[in-house]
Amino acid sequence: MPNPVPRIPGVYVQEQRPRIAQALPTGVPVFIGFIKDDAPLPPDVVANAIGYGPVPLLHKSQFPGGASAYLGHAVNGFFDNGGSYCYVVALRTSATTPAATLAARLTSALNLTTALTDVDLVAIPDAHALVDGTGVLEPLVIQVQKAMIEHCTAMGTRCAVLDALRGKSAQALIAGQLTQLQLPAFGPVNAALYSPWIRTISSGGMLVPPSGQICGIIARTDATAGVFTAPANVEVQDATDLEADLDRDSMAQLFDRGINCIRAFPARGIRVWGARTLSRDAEWRHLNVRRLVLTVLRWIDVNMTWAAFEPNVPALWARIERELTTYLTALWRDGALQGNSVAEAFFVRCDAELNPAAGRDAGEVVTQIALAPSVPAEFIVVTVRHRAGTTELT
Repeated sequence: MPNPVPRIPGVYVQEQRPRIAQALPTGVPVFIGFIKDDAPLPPDVVANAIGYGPVPLLHKSQFPGGASAYLGHAVNGFFDNGGSYCYVVALRTSATTPAATLAARLTSALNLTTALTDVDLVAIPDAHALVDGTGVLEPLVIQVQKAMIEHCTAMGTRCAVLDALRGKSAQALIAGQLTQLQLPAFGPVNAALYSPWIRTISSGGMLVPPSGQICGIIARTDATAGVFTAPANVEVQDATDLEADLDRDSMAQLFDRGINCIRAFPARGIRVWGARTLSRDAEWRHLNVRRLVLTVLRWIDVNMTWAAFEPNVPALWARIERELTTYLTALWRDGALQGNSVAEAFFVRCDAELNPAAGRDAGEVVTQIALAPSVPAEFIVVTVRHRAGTTELT
């Protein structure tokens, strides 16, 4: 109820409930992988990574070196490419631990991250460190990556950043890795896959999976342009070479199936050349669109908790509409949504039709939101028209 207007001289107490919307961090990954046996940390610990906090819990020297694991290279690549902070789930490993056991530990470690509310990216570069005497055990890699996708789907606010299998052609990736991931034919997929592997400065020229660098690029793009901007056509800062120089036919095949390529451009460096999810649904094809929607859901979860236990009356519905409209209008002004007006960009509805008496008696408040996200211009078409004596570009 509104505070009464004073009519008699005296002291009046007016209760107000100011509420400031909380800032929402994005581009925050959790990396899961292996550390050295002698690292001064308990097993299976979730730690703030290098560069976060006054006393980092992890140091470069604690990560295994050589080709035995890639966690350290991923963390370095994240910060080298503009990442702000991240989390690391550090798992001790030894040369005698069976690969199947290591795969199960990587998968189980996902459960240790559920309490990290600021995480919106998940990467397990050490899925590719599951080897035996014959080399990388591809079924175990797929097992871990499927668990990552299932985890991000269950969390509802995260995207998995996946690394393509090393040394595979476009056809082999599509027929093998992509098929074995058993992705749904419809609906969103909270995952993006990147190929090929890269050589970096910090790895000493060793080929490493690119997920750490990709997470850093996503974080950098979020900070400089917004979560709604495609993290593509961006230089991989620490990359020195690629595992393979993809030809146009290979890139076309990968791009059609939602696998993002990394390309080398003369005088422009090595760049991420794609920002697609693994979804076959056209509405959820673009990574920035999917992440924008997930970020909106995260914002609602963080900033609309005040509505719980409020009287379920029209005044509550109006306030919900007002706060969501304010937030979405700011996104539209930043360029996240299409349309020349707010009405074309989104709508928010919370009214009596959506909240009939039966729903109110059950304690439910239903709000309907529709968005028109901006999509990236993937194909720039230049038309050349020839006339007598002149040539026009349009």
